[in-house]
Amino acid sequence: MADQLNFRPRGVARWMALGLLAGALGGCSTVSSWFSSDTKPKVLDLGPNPGLISVHQAWTAKLGAQVSQATDVLVQGDALIIASKDGAVTALDARTGSQLSRFAVGEPLTAGVGGDAERQAVLTQSNQVMVFAQGKQLWKQPLPASAYTPPLVAGGRVFVLAADRSLTAFDATNGRKLWTAQRPGEPLVLRQPGVLMAVGNTLVAGLSGRMVGLDPDNGSVRWEASLASPRGTNDVERLVDLVGRVSRVGDSVCARAFQASVGCVDTQNASVRWTQPSKGAEGIDGDGDALFGAESNGTVQAWRRGDGSRLWSIDKLQHRKLTAPLLLGRSVVFGDDYGVVHLLSKADGQALARLQTDDSGVASAPVTAANTLVVVSRSGTVYGFRPD
Repeated sequence: MADQLNFRPRGVARWMALGLLAGALGGCSTVSSWFSSDTKPKVLDLGPNPGLISVHQAWTAKLGAQVSQATDVLVQGDALIIASKDGAVTALDARTGSQLSRFAVGEPLTAGVGGDAERQAVLTQSNQVMVFAQGKQLWKQPLPASAYTPPLVAGGRVFVLAADRSLTAFDATNGRKLWTAQRPGEPLVLRQPGVLMAVGNTLVAGLSGRMVGLDPDNGSVRWEASLASPRGTNDVERLVDLVGRVSRVGDSVCARAFQASVGCVDTQNASVRWTQPSKGAEGIDGDGDALFGAESNGTVQAWRRGDGSRLWSIDKLQHRKLTAPLLLGRSVVFGDDYGVVHLLSKADGQALARLQTDDSGVASAPVTAANTLVVVSRSGTVYGFRPD
């Protein structure tokens, strides 16, 4: 099974030179991580762009349809693969923003695209997993429930984490079901991406508040590590799920438990290194030194990776409904509901620069490819930014 390693993006040396780089459901119901409102809360005036680093908009591209909130962007080399609400899957060249390919699934999707160098896997509203190659459907299979986490395609298999907390493995070539592992279901689950990744030859998934390592060949559980436990008096208060994105450095995998905690697990010995209370709804990012994330109210936090102690906290971005972050060297990058992209200092949270997209809001956590910072707005516009 191919390991999903944290390779440095190509062209990242240019960012280094500019100081950016230094060190329905089966008996379940879904809830969104944010409750909708007709009016946005008042936010702080951030003043002029600090302009401490120089970045320009290199290109834009139109997908032709809106993008769902929290739809992950799949990065494969210099290619960006993005799913839109209407079920179209578009591949863009991160160097120029030009379209490389596009195909239509035929119905709306419930998550971002998963894939490897040969195939793309998608999840549909009719509870099916479909796999395509070069725009042509190879196979499709029904799922026991809806799924909101992009499929993992690795080692010739397609792994799907469904909202009823079942894990299913399919043969990537012909769609034959290889195994299914089922966990006891809770009354509520989150309608947003969870945790599903490969660490060495172990399949790692977030199941409720636990990080679970499974044998990818048969689905048997190798280890479990709890980052949060259900608490409260009703189903909403007791809802616990791990949410993406996560930060992996070697055997250390750190993740957020929805509205409960942030913590790190040593996957080599299945031990929880630490957890800290944290009321956030989106994932985290980090490196060997620190982790970064935002609370649900927009307060940005930094923790020491080794022991979870707090490094700094800023509240200037409160009520902006921040995405999960991207760590780009010494910059921590967040998108917000107002279409603004914030580049903060990794060292202390100081604002380094702000970039503007459109007022539909940023749809998902920023990504990097081909020395380009890529941001997708909910209107379906993709923005590529580069250092000067």
